[in-house]
Amino acid sequence: MKRLLAALVCLLLLVPASAGAETVPAQAAYLVEANSGTVLFEQNAHAHLPMASTTKIMTALLAIESGRMQETVTVAPEAAGTEGSSMYLKAGERLPLADLVYGLMLRSGNDAAAAIACFLDGGIAAFADRMNARAEELKLKDTHFTNPNGLHDPDHYTSAHDLCMLAAAALDNPTFCEIVRTQYYESRGDTVRTLKNKNRLLWEYEGAIGVKTGYTKAAGKCLAFAAERGGMKLVGVVLNCPSMWDTAESMLDGAFSTYRARLFLGTDAVFMLPVQNGSKKTLPAAPISCILVPVRRDDDAIYSVETTFLPTVCAPVAAGDAVGTATLYRNGEAIRSVPIVAREAVDARGFTDYFEQAVSSFVHGIARGLCGCKNTWRIAAWLRAAHRNN
Repeated sequence: MKRLLAALVCLLLLVPASAGAETVPAQAAYLVEANSGTVLFEQNAHAHLPMASTTKIMTALLAIESGRMQETVTVAPEAAGTEGSSMYLKAGERLPLADLVYGLMLRSGNDAAAAIACFLDGGIAAFADRMNARAEELKLKDTHFTNPNGLHDPDHYTSAHDLCMLAAAALDNPTFCEIVRTQYYESRGDTVRTLKNKNRLLWEYEGAIGVKTGYTKAAGKCLAFAAERGGMKLVGVVLNCPSMWDTAESMLDGAFSTYRARLFLGTDAVFMLPVQNGSKKTLPAAPISCILVPVRRDDDAIYSVETTFLPTVCAPVAAGDAVGTATLYRNGEAIRSVPIVAREAVDARGFTDYFEQAVSSFVHGIARGLCGCKNTWRIAAWLRAAHRNN
């Protein structure tokens, strides 16, 4: 079965990502190369579906982003005894927020999710508002949350596309990435627990880095998964997929065997740009991120990178200011663009700069008058040094 799935997915990845009929044994599926944002596979990608415990990706991300991971949480009575998968927390028990997040993502504790919601926002409803606000920031248009754990609610849903984008965004957070790739964790607090990650891929799949399982009767088996190999970071989702482990592995295998990462422009590429009215005459600029995209191994297309810059760069310029764009073309069609930004600041010229330029011009003129062109630069340099020493 697994070999058949792998062969099928390899064939599917050779056709455009939007290709029609449902072709893996899931109600919806999505696969993206996260470094470039290249969609490698999609199936029923925007259908609104229940997501079960993959919800906890958002809960964990918000807990981490709160900046309160080392604070001590006292478990609220309404969190203890939450139905479903559990850390078996007790009301009044105390432990660090970080440990709740580990229990959330490794053991899939519904009680941990509720405890996080009560700690950060005083209750489930208020925390759901926070979740929906963050979803809006991430432009997850097919997603709505009513709780932090994924227990079934008709108004609690996502899509394969949105859940994949959420997982990819969360994996950009180093703390989140560290947690979801952890196989075992020993919690602290009033009760010591040894937590084992339920994500089988961390043991079985080379390069796996997370992220979250999920199951309810209404949602079926759900999985957000990710792996890194050869410069590519693949992030995928299957929703309502009875063979979620085999399907995820087959999707990853198919992508890794079909594509390779190709670097077209690195962040070490430096462009020196002239600056007007600046304390410096030139400005070093570089791409804000590399242009690295997955390319089919049998691809014979013609690729080129073109750079464009502002017609005039005028000081002051802050480090990070956009001064241009690098665009990757495939057979003449633009497929990826990244901003080119200033690598350092350049201040506007002040009175001292103009004064020194005037003095330099003046002494240079005197030198030319005294000696003609011969040795002018030596005399001018001596006069400028004398001026500075005085």
